[in-house]
Amino acid sequence: MRAESVDLDELDTAILRELQLDARKTNREVAAAVGVSPTTALDRTRALRRRGVIRGAILDVDLKAVGRPVQALIAIRIRPPSRRNIEAFREWVSTLPDTLGLYVTTGTDDFIVHVAVPDNDSLYEFVIDRLTQRPEVADVRTSIVYEHIRNNRVRMGS
Repeated sequence: MRAESVDLDELDTAILRELQLDARKTNREVAAAVGVSPTTALDRTRALRRRGVIRGAILDVDLKAVGRPVQALIAIRIRPPSRRNIEAFREWVSTLPDTLGLYVTTGTDDFIVHVAVPDNDSLYEFVIDRLTQRPEVADVRTSIVYEHIRNNRVRMGS
């Protein structure tokens, strides 16, 4: 399901900016930061949720601290590239516990899968024992991630 683009005014943009900095901010803190009453900030935040602009808040977990220090990006090509094969693979790989993210792409690869695993042996097992055992997987290329720097904020406004 595709989200429709919505019009955001300056107040909506300011509220989003504050919540992207820290989604745990209280409504009073957001209101003070954007210069409106708490009631106005709450009404606007609720409206942003209703309109699907705010979909939730994500907990940022230190992968090393939870025993998943090795990350990799795995490029996968599916053959034959039918809708049935693409959708079946997408549904399967997105449910695996090692999968952090999944990108359906154009070009040479059909998917880029972002995984986090305990060690290189686990990565090898993921690729060889899971991915390449799928009959629709024609090619797999794995790149180890040395460093992952995320930008979880969308720049709002000009």
